[in-house]
Amino acid sequence: MPTYQYACTVCGHEFEAFQAFSEDSLTTCPQCKGEIRKVYSAVGVVFKGSGFYKTDSAKSPSLPAAPAAPAAPTPAPKSE
Repeated sequence: MPTYQYACTVCGHEFEAFQAFSEDSLTTCPQCKGEIRKVYSAVGVVFKGSGFYKTDSAKSPSLPAAPAAPAAPTPAPKSE
């Protein structure tokens, strides 16, 4: 079940709530009964278990090297 963070816009109280995806968001502060908002933050992802190795992912095919452009002809030295 996901954990959501909330903060009260009136008293500043911050708390977490465990809620199912199907549940409605909370709307009132448990301390002052004021209006609350969800607090969003960056989430770290940790892959645990077997099968999560760098070598397990498929390598993208390397693109063939672009053909080299022909070199410009070198002008012949002038003979006088």
